[in-house]
Amino acid sequence: MILSNNLLKKRLLIIGSNGMLGQRLVEYFSANLSFELLCSSIEKKSFIPLVTYQTVDITEKSSVKKIIKEFYPDYIINTAAFTNVDGCESEKELAWKINVTGPEYISFYAKTIKAHFIHISSDYVFDGNAGPYAETDRVNPISYYGKSKLASENVLHKSGGKYTIIRPNVLYGPAKYGRDDFVKWVITSLRKNKPIKIVDDQINNPTYIDNLVSAISSVIHFNKTGLYHIGGKELLDRYDFTLRIADFFNLDKSRILRIKTEELNQPAKRPLKSGLITLRAETELSYKPYSIEETFALMQKELNL
Repeated sequence: MILSNNLLKKRLLIIGSNGMLGQRLVEYFSANLSFELLCSSIEKKSFIPLVTYQTVDITEKSSVKKIIKEFYPDYIINTAAFTNVDGCESEKELAWKINVTGPEYISFYAKTIKAHFIHISSDYVFDGNAGPYAETDRVNPISYYGKSKLASENVLHKSGGKYTIIRPNVLYGPAKYGRDDFVKWVITSLRKNKPIKIVDDQINNPTYIDNLVSAISSVIHFNKTGLYHIGGKELLDRYDFTLRIADFFNLDKSRILRIKTEELNQPAKRPLKSGLITLRAETELSYKPYSIEETFALMQKELNL
């Protein structure tokens, strides 16, 4: 008996494919002939053309059941989330539905077909008092967004299914559709001679989007489950990160105004001394993040910045 090519491929469902990370995952896996890919988001159409796409509302159990049962994926990557940290404080019910109830539905139906569920969480599960953090460090979210992301992790822990949780921090990189990432926002603002206020007391190791995609690919390739932290090579505050952007792209640094987080009077608290230790990912996933300047060079080339 001769098997068709499709039967030899692994089925991959990407939920949240119109988002920043989702778009990059679609581009990466659609070029991999080992996978049969189904893209899905809440929008009626895919931002990326020429892909197989289906609308899904992860807050509706029937919608999740339909897409998983019909496509029957081997792997599900969930990048869908309510990521507006301040918005989560005022729209708690919606944030919970998207960030917790949605993953609960996905994990339930993933288990019924024995699919490997890969879920994206956040460094906001920590309070930011003693970073950088390892996977074994105590969680203590200080915002509703962080609490909802921690609750989503707990959903997977209790699911009884096969899962992997990945926590990135300060995700940046090229995305063709949707709002600009932090790096492009800085470049655009300074080129328009707009002053920008940047905090110098939030410390992270920013995660380049393609490094995160590579880590997710390695989870599948090495068949890894459990919890992994993904971040960049260097730990630095947001102000210093912005200076590095300005230096690389030859921008006017005098318009970068240095402030403290408390001056922004934001509804949600932010973890200040954060960042993620990536030793487990380096050891088990062969994770090798680019340097900051390498990521800027890649963005410059791809986006003609």
